[in-house]
Amino acid sequence: MSWLPVVQGYTLTLGLIMAIGAQNALLLAQSIRNQHQWLMAGICIALDIILVACGVFGLGLLIENNPEFVVWFKWGGAGFLLWYGWQSFRQINEDQSLKMSKQVVTTRRSIILATLAVSLLNPHVYLDTVVLIGSVGAQMPTDQRGWFVVGTAAASCTWFISLCVAGRLLQPLFNRAIAWKILHSVVGVTMWAIALSLVLL
Repeated sequence: MSWLPVVQGYTLTLGLIMAIGAQNALLLAQSIRNQHQWLMAGICIALDIILVACGVFGLGLLIENNPEFVVWFKWGGAGFLLWYGWQSFRQINEDQSLKMSKQVVTTRRSIILATLAVSLLNPHVYLDTVVLIGSVGAQMPTDQRGWFVVGTAAASCTWFISLCVAGRLLQPLFNRAIAWKILHSVVGVTMWAIALSLVLL
């Protein structure tokens, strides 16, 4: 076994998913609230593994040859992100502390749906995982492709688990209402910026 495809999959994936995005912003917010963050992280990791594996084993070519797929997801994703960003901006005017935030319980069902939406309605996710990462893995010898996917899976686990831990460490800061106002502002701007990038895609 050569460790090179594992390392390549790990470093490439980690470099791409560390950028501020809808997934990361939503997971960090839920981690600070300590509400279903591990469920959300698990869904994000599973989706990354599935999409990268699909890209490595051929789905990337399908998307490249059928650009209408990207158009469908572009408008659906932009609409959802605009709505979610608006919800975040609305919360800026609320005097909220960590204790108060925990009293607003987010259901498992809503977290699952929100995670699937920010993940699967975002064309950038497909371009990064299926097309970009997948195309790199697809060029490797057949016996190394599986190990490349293992490296990408390890990177996803590292990043999303780190976000959950970071959220817990940041909890003391969010006993103050101003911290929540800043977080909601960052999340709102992030969601709207990504929505704009999708429209201009």
